[in-house]
Amino acid sequence: MPVPADNPLTAESIALGRKLFYDTRLSGDNSVACASCHHPGLGFADGKPVSTGMAGKKGGRNAPTVLNAAYNSSQFWDGRAPSLEKQASGPIENPVEMNLSHQVCVERLNQDGEYRALFEKAFGPGPVSIEKLEKAIASFERTVISGNSPFDRYQYGGDKSALSESAVRGLAVFKDPKRGNCAVCHTIEGKYALFTDGEFHNIGAGVGPTGELKDLGRYEVTKAEKDKGAFRTPTLRHIAKTAPYMHDGSLKTLREVVDFYIGGGTSNPYLDKDMKPLALRPQDRADLIAFLESLTGTMPANVGPPRKGE
Repeated sequence: MPVPADNPLTAESIALGRKLFYDTRLSGDNSVACASCHHPGLGFADGKPVSTGMAGKKGGRNAPTVLNAAYNSSQFWDGRAPSLEKQASGPIENPVEMNLSHQVCVERLNQDGEYRALFEKAFGPGPVSIEKLEKAIASFERTVISGNSPFDRYQYGGDKSALSESAVRGLAVFKDPKRGNCAVCHTIEGKYALFTDGEFHNIGAGVGPTGELKDLGRYEVTKAEKDKGAFRTPTLRHIAKTAPYMHDGSLKTLREVVDFYIGGGTSNPYLDKDMKPLALRPQDRADLIAFLESLTGTMPANVGPPRKGE
């Protein structure tokens, strides 16, 4: 896992980040925490098409899972944050999400004796700062890792009984460029599988009936014409637990997702070259879903809300 040299993982910074992640005091009216949109019981997503922030305001995109976000080369659907650290503080001051200025957030934490002590334990003497908050939350998020799924035990652990016959057939469909062609973006390597290439693609999701783009995605960051309607490839780990799907939460089930790809996405001028209609039989579809369901793994014990005294 990539870890910045200026933010090494320590027990103290992880514990502090965990506390901050679940604390609603990081929002303007003390009602929204990071975990409000990234809930451990929902695969560190929120189960909604788009997230609800402070005062019931709705965002424009589906909450991506925090699971294995530590491996992403950039954060958010459009990649606008270059690191977990820079991602961590963004929602705090976003007026639709937590709506709290960084200045007021830091003032609140500095006025809390327990937090001051925890920040000093994690980062040494000195007041709380937004940079320290970013480092703490990012450190905790680097522990939110999903692995040891049936797929992992089958593919890398030598346990050929870990997958059902249907899931084994689904894995073959997933990798076959002439059938599923899924692994072209949701990558599987020789010794590990992140199930994402870390790149941005226009797959025709969130496109209107005449090909108009409702969300310009990566283009808003790069201003490159080729990035119009492109979004970061999400990991597929825990995918069965993180419905609904796509950047706009428009697809409710894995079956809808598979059917969307079978149709080749929604046509638009920027559709990725690898998006094309698929000729899958009903059995192939069922097998592919069985494989996707095999990507639900285990998580560390200490990623839920901290108990009193932790």
